[in-house]
Amino acid sequence: MSHRIRAELLAAVTVAARRHHAAYTLFSQALADRLGLHPTDLQCVSLLGLDPRPRTTGEIAKLTGLTSGSATRLVDRLERAGLAGRSPDPHDRRKTLVSLTTRRASEVDAAWDTPAKAFAAALDDFTDGELAVVERYLRRTTQVGDAQAERLREGEE
Repeated sequence: MSHRIRAELLAAVTVAARRHHAAYTLFSQALADRLGLHPTDLQCVSLLGLDPRPRTTGEIAKLTGLTSGSATRLVDRLERAGLAGRSPDPHDRRKTLVSLTTRRASEVDAAWDTPAKAFAAALDDFTDGELAVVERYLRRTTQVGDAQAERLREGEE
């Protein structure tokens, strides 16, 4: 493959990735609105659902990129919305653990049902090899995004 063709492909991937990010951000906002949540709250619910073990507010701050105080307010909102609950940490009395509750789980699952089917259908004609490449790309760019967010938060150039 020529250097020019590779450069054009990399540029096309970058454009597509930026459009994907913008579209997914708008989708996330619309889904959050449907559930009466802030997009960051929905993001937190989604991330907590990926690994449903109880988390401290500090861990939630790291997951969401929020300050400790903002993460506490986020957990307060999730608790008021019936999406999360707090319980004492059995191993450290100074800590409180946050878990998703089941109170609104069916409502959240129902809101995700149609979009999940649509996103899955978008992958129907991909081969297993292509899906592996997509997954590797998403995993790798997620790691880069996490590292760059950390760099920006720390004020590095």
